[in-house]
Amino acid sequence: MPDRLAKKVAIVTGAGQGVGRGIALALAKESAIVVIADINEESGQAVAAEITKLEQRCLFVRCDVTDRSIINAAVAATIETFGRIDVLVNNAQRAPALPVSLLDHTDEIVDQCFNTGFRATLHFMQACHPHLKDGGGRIINLGSGAGLEGMIGQGAYGANKEAIRGISRTAAREWGPDGINVNVICPLAKSPGVMHLLEHDPAMEKRITTGNPITRIGECEEDIGPVVVFLASDEARYVTGQTICADGGAVMR
Repeated sequence: MPDRLAKKVAIVTGAGQGVGRGIALALAKESAIVVIADINEESGQAVAAEITKLEQRCLFVRCDVTDRSIINAAVAATIETFGRIDVLVNNAQRAPALPVSLLDHTDEIVDQCFNTGFRATLHFMQACHPHLKDGGGRIINLGSGAGLEGMIGQGAYGANKEAIRGISRTAAREWGPDGINVNVICPLAKSPGVMHLLEHDPAMEKRITTGNPITRIGECEEDIGPVVVFLASDEARYVTGQTICADGGAVMR
């Protein structure tokens, strides 16, 4: 078993499915201790069982990321169980199941995106900061091509993801002296959300991949997970404040 992240404790939010699950498994396969923070106990415990089968340590904590007190409790449970936090991956996010035009955006849609994304990311970062500083801590936040490209029908979701990128850059500057690196990845992978969109619009996959240098939609564990592993590792100690697109070349900056 590789040990690039041996003894590192990583919290992954929304790790019960999709990209979060892929990231959690990839971290575990590099010997990280993974804390699965997810609102769905059944899927979260299922991922914990997968990691246990890898003979790696893990912890499931039921976490509603819209509730700051529950976020604080999840961080406290991590410290109580493992004594440290080295890596925070803010992956949890809810958004409308299908594209919604700007004219049809409601306050509920905006609140859903920002409460589960931007605010949850900020609150987890604040709660973990005391435990990450001075120990080579890593924060990896999830952005999206929807924000980078201003995708039609994803206004609030994209704006929320750009807000996450904004606070990530600020945190990289403010917390760099504390020994914390902060980066963003923008993935394109076969998450439940993406697969739902493809079921609704089968032609979407061709539109997404046409013109991409790598003409396929990525795998959550095999394609996205290793990027997070790199950013969590000592190999990325000189990388901070960056946005990395793991999307087959869909977005180039």
